[in-house]
Amino acid sequence: MAINLVRYEISGHRHWGVVRGDAIAPLDERYETTAAVIERGEVDWLAASRRTANVSFEDVKVLSPITTPARLLCQGANYRQHMIESGMNPDEKTFNMFFEKSDCSLNDPFGIVRRPAHVALLDYEIELALVFRKAITGPVTVTADNLADYVFGITIANDVSARDVQIPEMQFFKGKSYRGFCPMGPYLTVPDPGEFRYLDQLDLSLSVNGAQRQSDNTRNLVFKPAETITELSTFSDVAPGDVLLTGTPSGCALRVPPPLVRKLMQLVLPEKKLWAAFRKGQARRPHYLKPDDVITARISSADGAIELGEQRVTIAA
Repeated sequence: MAINLVRYEISGHRHWGVVRGDAIAPLDERYETTAAVIERGEVDWLAASRRTANVSFEDVKVLSPITTPARLLCQGANYRQHMIESGMNPDEKTFNMFFEKSDCSLNDPFGIVRRPAHVALLDYEIELALVFRKAITGPVTVTADNLADYVFGITIANDVSARDVQIPEMQFFKGKSYRGFCPMGPYLTVPDPGEFRYLDQLDLSLSVNGAQRQSDNTRNLVFKPAETITELSTFSDVAPGDVLLTGTPSGCALRVPPPLVRKLMQLVLPEKKLWAAFRKGQARRPHYLKPDDVITARISSADGAIELGEQRVTIAA
């Protein structure tokens, strides 16, 4: 049975615990990092999962289950409908698009996201995040049978993006890495080895002010976790507690013109006017985030066996 770990602060101290119903059963030891709880916390959290939960969520501040330092690796355009929406053919995609977010973007699951003053096109992206169990320092072959050897748990991520930086400047790292641009949690869910099959059947849903914007299922991922980690290992090391964001479904605020229109615009307009037209066109879309907007994100299996909790963040006024 999957265990939901939560990291929280109470009376100025930070702790880990196991979620049981609407309360928390604290772990006996304090673990300063996500890597520490992964590497030496199993006996502790198994014991906590059998105890009475005596800490109320109302009395704590829930923190990101991912601690710094950590690598936040990301997959781009990895859901079929999102690719189609972006003018790409998922059946013709032959490789992953990888990029990173800075770990200074980590934010709490009920935190505040502050829009930098120069950013107007602030977007949301719900993603299933995989948390690595052990170090990878060379090429490995990951399959459905050994995926649990490499992935410790899963959590909700919101890959908040400044589109007017990311797209015109072609700066994925910069446009997605401003402080607070990666809310994580609330739960770090640790499936049993037999439950890793659920990674291919999780429902994702994101709403803004109660209106649903994104909804999909991980069965529609173009590149699945096992093959993605296999590819990633050919060129990148990871450490316990590092994270892989697996892509976002369709429904983001961003809309790009069809490929033919983009090519015509590039031929006709000088670069400065091209990006001015992009910003003007995007600014007409009401979906971009505004002050006081509340973003709610959920990931779970249809049968309730896997439940990552509800993330809820607010855009600063």
